Amino acid sequence: MATVEMVMPKMGESVMEGTVLAWLKNVGDTIEEDESILEVATDKVDTEIPATHAGILKEVLAGEGDVIEVGKPIAIIEIDGEAGGSAPAPTEAPKEETPVAKAEAMVETAMTTASSSNGSVVPRTSESGKFFSPLVRSIAKEEGISVAELESINGTGKEGRVTKNDILSYLETRKSGSAPTPAAQPAIATMPSASHQPMPVAVDGGDEIIEMDRMRKMIAERMVASKHISPHVTSFVEADVTKVVAWRDKVKNEFQNREGEKLTFTPILIEAIVRAIKDFPMINVQVDGNNIVKKKGIHIGMATALPTGNLIVPVIHNADQLSLVGITKKVNDLAKRARENKLKPDELQGGTYTVSNVGSFGNVMGTPIIMQPQVAIMALGAIQKKPSVVETPEGDMIGIRSKMFLSHSYDHRVVDGALGGMFVRKVADYLEEYDINRGI
Repeated sequence: MATVEMVMPKMGESVMEGTVLAWLKNVGDTIEEDESILEVATDKVDTEIPATHAGILKEVLAGEGDVIEVGKPIAIIEIDGEAGGSAPAPTEAPKEETPVAKAEAMVETAMTTASSSNGSVVPRTSESGKFFSPLVRSIAKEEGISVAELESINGTGKEGRVTKNDILSYLETRKSGSAPTPAAQPAIATMPSASHQPMPVAVDGGDEIIEMDRMRKMIAERMVASKHISPHVTSFVEADVTKVVAWRDKVKNEFQNREGEKLTFTPILIEAIVRAIKDFPMINVQVDGNNIVKKKGIHIGMATALPTGNLIVPVIHNADQLSLVGITKKVNDLAKRARENKLKPDELQGGTYTVSNVGSFGNVMGTPIIMQPQVAIMALGAIQKKPSVVETPEGDMIGIRSKMFLSHSYDHRVVDGALGGMFVRKVADYLEEYDINRGI
């Protein structure tokens, strides 16, 4: 019988490692090709990994909780056929372990959470918005690198992330004594550490203690980080969507018969937001230090509630290049696969503006928190019938109109009230001026 190594697969363009959550098969089990055999978590999504070959799971090389680089072996599968391959090379004499060599060896055993040896917790996302992968945090823990030192490292990864090579280079320079001393943070950017400590919670005998799952911890960290990074301002507009409601009621059956998809209000609202972004492109930006990055593509994140109660934000990439039918198919597909935990990591990154449909829970408005590194997010309230003043040639009259609140939260560092307010007003204008005679 021959054996093959199964390696950690590439799960997204910028995903370089994954954390083993659970093995779905035991050593000795017979497995089929493409059968799911383990669950892996990345910084973007949890996903099941299929077997690359049919056979018997002979050996598991990565334990639950281990962080494994893409391309590293995670299991040995015994398959039919003759064994092949060359004999293993002789083992070299052990060498003196250097800080860099020690850090390299930690690729196979890095844990999801870490604190540095000086006692300070190394977060996934720092207060300045820098993201630290599990591997980087584990190396920091082992080598006693403080959060302040991590902040001082210039990341060469995507969006300025500190990579393994960055931190290994830093270790080399620190060892030689040439590493720069971390600069003191400006008082305006930080607060005394005591103010960041949570208030103690009194637990009574009958209270139930529920540990946060991995996704809830990640959401909590990112929401707190966003509030520290961006000064949030929210503008509200009540939009008359009577024409939108009438048009959807008129075409929804035809739409489903023709396209095989349900037409909800969400893609109609996203279409209006995309049009407004084209009118106000400075909403579609990100902040990089003292620079503003004006994004070329319009990639709309759509906050989606999961059956677990957690929240995930899949992204409709290049939404400005899609028709209403295309947006509808994307919305329905992403929402369905989000609930089934079948999203790919690349479908959860790259968003430039986010939409949260709080109306689906019966809420009339909300004050959403910005998805970093974006600078704005809109909450869509429930559509309600209301008595309203209607202007007619014969004079003002009272009529029943369908209305909804649009809540626009934006980063006041780069989006002032004028831009933030005009943008949400423009979205409302597109909805109120909707063409009742448009086709599908």
